[in-house]
Amino acid sequence: MMKIGIIGCGNLGMSILKGIKLRLPDSEVIASKRDIKSLANETTDKISFTTDNSDVINQCDILIIALKPYTIIPFLNEYKTQIDAKRHTVISAATGIQISEIEAIIKGVGVYRVMPNTASSVNSSITAICSNKDPLERQVIVNDLFSAIGETVEIDETLMESATILGACGIAYVLRFMRAMIQGGIEVGFDAKTATKIVAQTIKGASELIISNGTHPEQEIDKVTTPKGCTIVGLNEMEHAGFSSALIKGIVTSYEKIERK
Repeated sequence: MMKIGIIGCGNLGMSILKGIKLRLPDSEVIASKRDIKSLANETTDKISFTTDNSDVINQCDILIIALKPYTIIPFLNEYKTQIDAKRHTVISAATGIQISEIEAIIKGVGVYRVMPNTASSVNSSITAICSNKDPLERQVIVNDLFSAIGETVEIDETLMESATILGACGIAYVLRFMRAMIQGGIEVGFDAKTATKIVAQTIKGASELIISNGTHPEQEIDKVTTPKGCTIVGLNEMEHAGFSSALIKGIVTSYEKIERK
């Protein structure tokens, strides 16, 4: 497999790296970060770290850029002469940076936009992918790379911001929901550790029902709600308090924020 470079090994970059390490152990990865002292324990014969971005670019064929959005354009301007359209494929994980903006700086290079989430570190990410017309035709390689850290979905670039909100920010939304369930579990008698285990497995099971059965969530809800039962009164109380509308409003508000950037 081609050498994979990760520019910017922060939270997202490390999540991608850990996913590759677990599922593609034969892949050689070189990652850059300003301070690599804390990454000493992650170094293996296949994974190395450097503070020199030029080193990553010179050694690798596939460049995953996991920098903060406001730093990616300055980065590309600084290193554009080292990125070769005949060799490199650029994969940007930066929110809000369009493919056309990248193409304007590095001419003729295959550019992919991806939006994984932090569950990539445990091989459970959902990664949205879009691209330009890649002259090196590495679409399969890129898809395989991110399939190794979870599921992938190919989308039009116009939906990338929406995918960011639903898939990447969505991790935080689900975790906040989990926290609330755990707090409720504690209130009805469980200790925090036991409540966390029950809630985590319940949410995992609910997801598997939808994924395995290919059903709509409401179909699975109907299987649990019995007339005059405790489930339906709980659901109705949550809806009276604005549960669904609050979640939808939060998603739309996050989208409006990302659109204004």
